Amino acid sequence: MRSNRRPDVVPAEGGDMQNRTRRVWSVATIAALAAAALAATPAYAAPNNNSVKKLTKAVTVEGVLDHLEALQDIADEHGDRAAGRDGYEASVDYVVEQLQGAGYTPEVQEFEFPYFEENSELIRVSPIPTTFVNGIDFLRNTFDSGTPEGTATGALRPVDLVIPAAALPANSNTSGCEAADFAGFTPGAIALMQRGTCGFAVKALNAQAAGATGVIIMNEGQPGRTGLLNMIGDATGLTIPAVFVTSAVGENLASTPGATVTVTVEFTAETRVAYNVIAETATGNDANTVMAGAHLDSVQDGAGINDNGSGSAALLETAIQMQKVKPNNTVRFAWWGAEEEGLLGSEYYVEQLTEAEIAQIALYVNFDMIGSPNYMFGVYDGDNSSGTAQPGFIPPGSAEIEDVFEGFYESRGLPYQDTEFSGRSDYGPFIAVGIPAGGLFTGAEGVKTADEAALYGGVIGASYDPCYHQFCDNLRGDGQNVALYDQLRLDYDLVGNVNVFALDVNADAVATAVITFAYDTSTVNGVRVPGKSHGAGKSADAFKNRFQS
Repeated sequence: MRSNRRPDVVPAEGGDMQNRTRRVWSVATIAALAAAALAATPAYAAPNNNSVKKLTKAVTVEGVLDHLEALQDIADEHGDRAAGRDGYEASVDYVVEQLQGAGYTPEVQEFEFPYFEENSELIRVSPIPTTFVNGIDFLRNTFDSGTPEGTATGALRPVDLVIPAAALPANSNTSGCEAADFAGFTPGAIALMQRGTCGFAVKALNAQAAGATGVIIMNEGQPGRTGLLNMIGDATGLTIPAVFVTSAVGENLASTPGATVTVTVEFTAETRVAYNVIAETATGNDANTVMAGAHLDSVQDGAGINDNGSGSAALLETAIQMQKVKPNNTVRFAWWGAEEEGLLGSEYYVEQLTEAEIAQIALYVNFDMIGSPNYMFGVYDGDNSSGTAQPGFIPPGSAEIEDVFEGFYESRGLPYQDTEFSGRSDYGPFIAVGIPAGGLFTGAEGVKTADEAALYGGVIGASYDPCYHQFCDNLRGDGQNVALYDQLRLDYDLVGNVNVFALDVNADAVATAVITFAYDTSTVNGVRVPGKSHGAGKSADAFKNRFQS
């Protein structure tokens, strides 16, 4: 940022960055990045894309897909692009390099965050080999006295189970509560016990005393006692791995004679660093700054191509194509880190702002998952017409931001719908301090309805993004549900987990909103900066006509 630079936000090149030993550039040194960016700059002069019409023509889906290909290559090399890992640092490097090549002076903001990596496993080795899903089928123990790590493989030995338990009174099972329950227990086996009258720690310690090398405790099985629970209690002295499973998984394991299972409890919990990338236009009114952002990180073990390579790539291409624009208002672009850990990058950024700096931000627009394969065109509900937000939750001016996106879709003759303005993505920290916000979203784990399929096509009853937070959110198509994605391809052009049409349309929507507010925010906050409007209208009624200017 040109003015009011925070001491913890440092340039992406120069002596300050070279002295930061905690930041390791994984693509190249800063000097090499700058040289590569310069070499990559086209010989011809970049056009001045200073209107909606010019900018949306310049921001092509091919350009956005090129950025997604680069992010996929990073994930292929490093395994994922999750915050705190090498793939995220390489993603930061890529964005910085591209911005430098377009003439920006990007800055990298470092922040610490609680890094957590879960590698616990529950596997039935034989018969019918099955790998159960952490967080859905099982949870590792979280005893108050500590969480013993380790791995154990052995024969499964049920201990005084009652299956089915649905007809029994709740909290009536005594499985593993007494030493006598383990009479004849084979040392080295894995004990399978059932929730009931005594604590989880009692059961685990009794199993260890009987010679068990691992512990599985299943929920009891009555209505309301079937899902996952955290294993708590004082298990001082426990040294063997222990996990809790749903009643369904427990019954599945117990019904398999002669089963051999592996129980692994392994995790990493430590403090690591992540980064935000910030870049802004060289000209414009700093006192009326327009911000546009997208989170750059993926979940662990995934490329994160739709979530949120799609938003990051469209924002990056918009910034590149605006390199010659001289807006009335300063435009500040942001790529956030550790969003998947809880909006941590955007929260950190906003927390570092002074009240005066907050007052200088006219609005914030957010782009998170804008190319979902089974998409809908969702616009954050800035006027709360769907009634999903609490009174007073939405800052004034957010409705007018929503109007811009709606006007864009209407100008294209395309359907759109409200999407919940819940603070779930990186606009949350901005609206929390009263900054008006808006943005786009094409759907995550939610399910497409028949009415939506009539508007957009696609598969009724399937998630908007069937690969949400999974490995198959990639550009290659690896790991996808083949039958479902073949069905989606009957309606759509897909590249891996990205709907090309939705991405193409929304890349233009990103460009439209950014260039519109770059010249005029008066409908949002009443501020009109002297200068050419380039098609920016004074009212919501003018939005439809504005997009051809």
